Amino acid sequence: MKTEQPILITSITAPANTAKNLFIGFNGAICAANTKALGVSADDALIGEQLPVTVKGIAIVKVGQDLTQGVKVTSDSFGRAVPYTTGDYIGNALDSASSDEFVRVLLV
Repeated sequence: MKTEQPILITSITAPANTAKNLFIGFNGAICAANTKALGVSADDALIGEQLPVTVKGIAIVKVGQDLTQGVKVTSDSFGRAVPYTTGDYIGNALDSASSDEFVRVLLV
């Protein structure tokens, strides 16, 4: 079982229905590809609700492409963790995982 270790959680108004375990941008929406994230959604939220976001610590994130333990990760256009190649990286994968699985990410 993978465990989270949040150090700091904040909230932001969800501009759309949002699922748990996705990278969230500074505007509260699902993070765009290769951009800096506010953090990771810590729960599901409906449009207009307050969305809890883990901004520091270790968070569990849905995977968009196969990841190897220790690699830098960024977001794809669906807010999932993918290997970092360009833009901003968000953290490091603490596990190896396949697409549509979940991985622990140490947020930077």
